[in-house]
Order: sequence, then C-alpha cells, then structure tokens
Amino acid sequence: MTGKDPLSLIFAALADPTRRDILTRLSQAPATVGDVSKHFDISAPAISQHAPETPSTIS
Repeated sequence: MTGKDPLSLIFAALADPTRRDILTRLSQAPATVGDVSKHFDISAPAISQHAPETPSTIS
C-alpha cells in the first residue's frame, strides 16, 4: 500500500487535532474562514491550508 489511497488520506487528515476541531465546529453551522480562525491560535490563512478546497463560507 502506498499510503495515498483515499482511506489513508482521510485518516491522515483526521489525525490532525486542529482539523478535527474545525470539522466539529463546521458540523454545527457554516462559517467563514475568518470566523473559524477566531477560535484558534492560528491565522485565517493557516485555517485555509487545513481546508484548501473551501469557498469563502465553509459549510
């Protein structure tokens, strides 16, 4: 196994605690990257790196 199969990619992404926290917040309500970044000690661009394929409002 190369580690690039879809399931491995999903588990690798979910291994990051920040990504899990972002997903938990977004499961409760849509939010902009700026809104999400207010809850973390990282910048909006860093949040965008955790979710690079999102529009301006994440849902």
